[in-house]
Amino acid sequence: MADTTDLSYWLNWRFFLCALWVLIIMIAAGLLIVKYEVVNKKRSRQRDDDEADVEPIGILYEDETWRTSLRAMHPGWLLAYRLIAFSVLLALLVTNLAFSGTRGLLFYTQWTFALVTFYFGLASSLSIYGCCQYSNEVGDANINHVGLDTEQGTVTAPLIEHSLAPQHVSTKPSNHGEINVRKTAGMWGYFFQIVFQALFDKFLLTISISFAVKQICAGSVGLTDTVFWLIIYPFLTPSTYKLTFLRVCLHSVNAVFLLIEVILNRLRFPFFRLAYFALWTCTFVIFHWILHACVSMWWPYPFLDLSSPYAPIWYFGVGLIHLPAFGIFALIVKWKQLLLSRFSENIGS
Repeated sequence: MADTTDLSYWLNWRFFLCALWVLIIMIAAGLLIVKYEVVNKKRSRQRDDDEADVEPIGILYEDETWRTSLRAMHPGWLLAYRLIAFSVLLALLVTNLAFSGTRGLLFYTQWTFALVTFYFGLASSLSIYGCCQYSNEVGDANINHVGLDTEQGTVTAPLIEHSLAPQHVSTKPSNHGEINVRKTAGMWGYFFQIVFQALFDKFLLTISISFAVKQICAGSVGLTDTVFWLIIYPFLTPSTYKLTFLRVCLHSVNAVFLLIEVILNRLRFPFFRLAYFALWTCTFVIFHWILHACVSMWWPYPFLDLSSPYAPIWYFGVGLIHLPAFGIFALIVKWKQLLLSRFSENIGS
């Protein structure tokens, strides 16, 4: 094993080329975030009234963090599912840390699993808040709601309350001259959506390659599980390696929970948030670079080893994997939305 604390390990063309890949990805991700998360939102606040019906890319309404994909389904079902998922994932995470100790924190799988667990914990909190809002809506529908369901002819609309969240609202007039007002999500709502996207993208990446370096959210889970099952386990593990029940759960249960979450929730999936997925992976890589520069130790994944002449190819390949991982998930969300729209049309007719 090469001494990772030796200057010659880092001062060579392999590291500089890998560092260049990572730097380019981080700069591109930063530009996307600035353009769509910062500049685009500022412009949306300065729009004229006649442009108010055009929603900015990446907008998220507060009720979309806790409502279900089907209007007829009570948000309490989504809350129950999220609480179950959070409890199971937290139990697995604590159990794994108890067995592996801090050594487990070196693996991308552990990072992703912890992020998924955090996601469902935050999701449960938002669902609890949403169920309280939903109860108020049902009890005070004729007082606190302004809106019209054009398919059923019944009055339904979200409750409007004061909040510290940005007060950008949708004021799109209906066919009957009424205005449907919806409050956009606050900081935690957007953070929740970003974690969700990052995680699921990693999941698809995981399902496609099986563990080159990762949830992404999300993104994260896909990358992790794919690389593990398709690359690491069949080709990079010794014949004496045995799968345990806990290891199988760490590389599969989070993906299953996220797939069901996708089916049940109403979150949007703006493609530019691939940037957060990429930054998550870059953070993992830089963390290991700093760690190995200070302490000579083994690499958690062989393709991260910079002593190999193929290291730049590995890093470049893993970077490219993010695109199909994120794209596949975007297609899944589109497919779900298409099925729901057709289902609604059939019910309406």
